[in-house]
Amino acid sequence: MRTTHTGKYNIQIGEDISGELNKLISVEKYSSIFILVDQNTKRHCLKKLSIDDHQLTVIQIKSGEKNKNIRTCEKIWNELSRKNADRRSLLINLGGGVITDIGGFAASCYKRGIDFINVPTTLLAQVDASVGGKTGIDLAGFKNQIGAFAFPKAVFINPDFLKTLNKREMLSGFAEVAKHGLIADKNYWNAIRNTKEIITPHLSDLLLSSIEIKNKIVSADPYENGLRKTLNFGHTIGHAIESASLKTKKPLLHGEAIAIGMICEAYISRKCCGLSGEELNEITSFITSRFHPKAIKYPAKKLIALMRQDKKNTNSEINFTLLSSIGKAEVNHTCTEELIEEAISYFNDSISLD
Repeated sequence: MRTTHTGKYNIQIGEDISGELNKLISVEKYSSIFILVDQNTKRHCLKKLSIDDHQLTVIQIKSGEKNKNIRTCEKIWNELSRKNADRRSLLINLGGGVITDIGGFAASCYKRGIDFINVPTTLLAQVDASVGGKTGIDLAGFKNQIGAFAFPKAVFINPDFLKTLNKREMLSGFAEVAKHGLIADKNYWNAIRNTKEIITPHLSDLLLSSIEIKNKIVSADPYENGLRKTLNFGHTIGHAIESASLKTKKPLLHGEAIAIGMICEAYISRKCCGLSGEELNEITSFITSRFHPKAIKYPAKKLIALMRQDKKNTNSEINFTLLSSIGKAEVNHTCTEELIEEAISYFNDSISLD
């Protein structure tokens, strides 16, 4: 097992997560234990998690971002209440970003807070969603509008879970891996660019590097007053695209939308923050060749309206994290609507040339 310390909890990476999880449970002496799953993690991952000498209650919710809402939270709370969960109960969130987001939020609210542990099963959740203490749900089609900073008791990451994912899900998570290199470490970005396949013999090293980048940022700024905002690169436009797609028959995965957002926001970085034309081309070329994104078909005005609902905004101005160079991010930038539209056009032109 490899361990990363956050100051508030430990993140442990390895194949024997059940053993480490049982050690923690035996020390804490929880009154009852609940495991939150969706239909996919119940089928593929639950059997790989072994909890000693405990009566477990499985709470199953529907998968997908469209179910990350208050109605699903109510179901979780009702199940906890029906089974007499008290403040010494534990909720284990076994799943991807939706499970860790909503599970952490539900736990933070139930009886004013019970312990929860994240066991992320997707690449996206392992390098991003499960780490950092952000929990939440969507409201009226807007991403993560309701939530709280609530830190897990621990995070246990088993790379073996990734074998249950298809290529699309792996690519979605790989977008956040790429983002970590872009905002914080040019050498790591170069290593990512030279990775031919996402599943590699060095996958644990890749996971650990990405997690340590996020952990270093979050530990320095846990409540997103400054430095932690660097993690939002690609997310202002990306979240708007993701939100718009949720109302279609084929919604985008989070990482697919963020990959598009990173190209658009790299273009804005070129215009507003000094990113070189060479590095803009490097970012654009890598993302288009690796992720094969589709053109943005939503009207720019609609996307801008969604961006105006972004929780990062202040004084009615759309807030961006931009790059001054690869590996160096700057926060709290704004730009005109015209430049946002220009960035979307740049992305669409890049797709047509790819």
